[in-house]
Amino acid sequence: MASLKEFLKEKKYKVFDLQQIHTNHLKIKMKLNGVDGDFIVDTGASNTCIGLGGIQKFELNTEVSDVKAAGAGATEMETHKAIKIPVKIGRWKTKIDLVVLDLSHVNIALKNHLSEEIDGIIGADLLQKGAAVIDYSKNRLYLKKL
Repeated sequence: MASLKEFLKEKKYKVFDLQQIHTNHLKIKMKLNGVDGDFIVDTGASNTCIGLGGIQKFELNTEVSDVKAAGAGATEMETHKAIKIPVKIGRWKTKIDLVVLDLSHVNIALKNHLSEEIDGIIGADLLQKGAAVIDYSKNRLYLKKL
């Protein structure tokens, strides 16, 4: 019987290692606009998002959004959006719309648990686009080649 990795490679998936941090979140490096960042994979987040500091870091053009964000202990957060941003994880790439919001409460919680700050969160929008499979026993993310 083929391993999950072999099976998914036959189905044109790319495999990426995830790093488990002190909070048990899974972290991965991702490039936005060609700039490296650290992101948590969050299957419960509807959208991929970055913190406000990411506007400069990733050289994004943003516009104010009418959408109010909620999650991770915060509600009614003001948001911005960045449209059709090039995203690259390893050799897998696509373009997505990003939600930009204040993630300081997330980074404070991570620091309180001796984990490094993150630039953003990979949400269901990107995971669905890549038909993602997560192997929690091996800390791997599989994304289907587009």
